[in-house]
Amino acid sequence: MSMKKIVLASGNAGKVRELNHLLSGYEIEIVPQTQFNIVEAVEDGLSFVENAIIKARHAAKLTGLPSIADDSGIEVDALNHAPGIYSARYSGEGANDQKNNEKMLRELNGVPESKRTARYQCVLVFMRDGNDPMPVIAQGSLEGRILESPRGTGGFGYDPLFWLPDHGCAAAEISLDEKNKISHRAKAMQALLQQLKQAHII
Repeated sequence: MSMKKIVLASGNAGKVRELNHLLSGYEIEIVPQTQFNIVEAVEDGLSFVENAIIKARHAAKLTGLPSIADDSGIEVDALNHAPGIYSARYSGEGANDQKNNEKMLRELNGVPESKRTARYQCVLVFMRDGNDPMPVIAQGSLEGRILESPRGTGGFGYDPLFWLPDHGCAAAEISLDEKNKISHRAKAMQALLQQLKQAHII
C-alpha cells in the first residue's frame, strides 16, 4: 500500500527540506503541520523519544492523517548532555540559531578540544493515526565535537560549530547531498523506512 500524504509534526523549514529530500524516492507527500494551522504540541517529555511521540500523536489526531515527528538536538559531554531536548530553545526567550551557538561557545569557553565531544541525536516516530498504540520508533546519531568558532554557511542549528572528524570540516561546510548520507536524521530515516517496509506500510 502506498502512502499518499503524511503530516510532518514540525514547522521547521530546515527539517521539512531535509526530510522531503530523504523521502524523494517514495510515493509520499510530506505535508508540514503548519499547512493545517495546528497549534504546536506541548513538548513536556523528558527525552527525545517522549517528545517525538507527543508531537506525532498530536499531529495525527488533529489532521486525521498518518504522521511523522522528529525530535532531535545536540548533546555535549562537557555540558552534562546539554542542551539535549532543549537544543532549539537553548538561549531562552527569542532563541535562534545564532544566539544558541553564541551561548554554547560561552559555556564551553576554556574547555580543551579533547573534552568538546558531542553528538547530534534524532528520534523519528511514525503513527498510523492518533490512537496508534504501537508507533514505529527509529533513532540515529552523529558523533563530532564543538569548534571554538563557527565555520561554513550551510545547514542550520549547530552545524557551523559541529566538527566532523571523518570529513575534516564543519557540518555547515558539506553539501546537502553529503549531509543526507551521514546525518543523524538521515540515519534515523533509513532505520524508519526499513521498519515501515517490513510492516508493509510503504
